[in-house]
Amino acid sequence: MPRQHASHDQCQRRVPEKRFLLELHGGPLVGDWVTREPEYHIAIAPGEIPPLVLLPGDPDRARLIAEGFFKDSQEIARHREYWSYRGKYEGVSVGVCSTGIGCPSAAIALEELIKVGCTTFIRVGTAGAIEPSLKAGDLVIFTGAVRDEGTSRQYAPIEFPAVADPGIVRALADSAKARGVKYRMGIGHTKDAFYSEFPEMVTDPERMRNYWQTLRRANVIATEMESAALFVLGQVRQVRVGTACVIVGESIDKEAKIVGKPKIDNLTLVALDALKKMANR
Repeated sequence: MPRQHASHDQCQRRVPEKRFLLELHGGPLVGDWVTREPEYHIAIAPGEIPPLVLLPGDPDRARLIAEGFFKDSQEIARHREYWSYRGKYEGVSVGVCSTGIGCPSAAIALEELIKVGCTTFIRVGTAGAIEPSLKAGDLVIFTGAVRDEGTSRQYAPIEFPAVADPGIVRALADSAKARGVKYRMGIGHTKDAFYSEFPEMVTDPERMRNYWQTLRRANVIATEMESAALFVLGQVRQVRVGTACVIVGESIDKEAKIVGKPKIDNLTLVALDALKKMANR
């Protein structure tokens, strides 16, 4: 039976016989970094989740992905904002684990998933458009991200770039092309405050409008709340991290708008196809 809302003591008592081994060839993850016990926040132990993992923010979206796209899906754990599942996609073992909203909780998820042996991650989420040509429902693939958040600064100085894994970027683009899904590739923006996307919601609306205009002139395509920290942490820990998002808001201009509920089918299929490609790389 899956662990639902497991306590830390319950997690400590559950140790599977099998483990996934982490092979990072000279990276900082060696020796005792890979643990044998379920992790404190995600409540997952080594051997319970495959190395290839999708990272949605919304716990219920993790469930929908597992139930709708995995074969033989199994729930692993539900603990705090971290809901996790495993299964098969076209014969490849894959996992999904929600991260919650924002960089702090996403970084916790990534750290602990790495510790239990995961090596390849694709964030699948939503973003607001900065590029004027983007519309609700469009797919965006990030090559990197503006570090307008605080979490990544705890890992590396601000001069350190937040860059997606090139192999994942290529796999996402190839998968989108193969499915006939239109996409835009470029630099994303990661923020800490969701409502800063709405200039009228902050204390200095004019400054915020000017900031979004600056990002637009720099050809930043979309804004969200996790990718920069995930990219920096992926570089520091020497694992592969990428992001694909579906646009849910009209372009930030005078006033941002959220338009409808996101449709994640194409996003999920493109990301799973990309994970399948990465399984052999």
